[in-house]
Amino acid sequence: MTSPDPPVLVEQRGAVTILTLNRPEKLNALSPAGAAQMLSAFRSLAVDEVCRAVVLTGAGRAFCTGMDLLAGLDSGGDRGVVQGRYHDLSCVADVFLAVREIPQPVIAAVHGHAVGAGLALAAMADIRVADTTAQFGPVFTRRGFSGGDMGASWWLPRLIGFANAAEILYTATSFDAQRALELGLVSHVVEDGADIDAAIALAGQIASNAPFGVSQTKELLNAAIGVAELREHMRTEVRTQVLCSLTDDVVEGVGAALQRRAPTFTNR
Repeated sequence: MTSPDPPVLVEQRGAVTILTLNRPEKLNALSPAGAAQMLSAFRSLAVDEVCRAVVLTGAGRAFCTGMDLLAGLDSGGDRGVVQGRYHDLSCVADVFLAVREIPQPVIAAVHGHAVGAGLALAAMADIRVADTTAQFGPVFTRRGFSGGDMGASWWLPRLIGFANAAEILYTATSFDAQRALELGLVSHVVEDGADIDAAIALAGQIASNAPFGVSQTKELLNAAIGVAELREHMRTEVRTQVLCSLTDDVVEGVGAALQRRAPTFTNR
């Protein structure tokens, strides 16, 4: 019997590690198993003295389309609905926080869709490189959830300014790579299919510098923008999303997305 492909691939290229979300048939939507493997990979990288920079990307034609809606909101167990959802989302939040907490700089190589939690995951990286196919989709409020998801409501105002973040999160309007460059969300836009190579080249430049100096610089940059507050902010986001998940509007929003139709919200 053939074993399933691992949801996360780890490849070492000298001092650069490439971490690839590996569910291309699901456009790299995040699953509980994938989140657990990602966290394990990041924790291993945190103590890896060979790795000096990380490239985070997705297999196939998308970076990450957020949480796997087909998997549902509940992973089972006997915790109860509220406690179970809080536990599951908190576990995913730990993965996202690990991007900031490992000592190595992380470069997101974005192509295709970076939607929902996929947008938040890209925002967690130190630097973002996108190819011309990249589409960023803050779909949260269109699904019935709040715009505060996996750090999105913390990072976006800091990366692109409050008014831009407010417009994007309130309207749930998608935008392309060029608009992301104009907003300052991405640092480089490259031709179709060139994002991973460009990110690896940039990671190589970083890796050629003194590793302790680079890791200390990341700590200082984290301190400069108040990353110490991020964990508590994400706890609040998780609680907010659990609260939203209990509404009829989330049932409608998720159902509409799966049925590929416009949602009709009732504020219930």
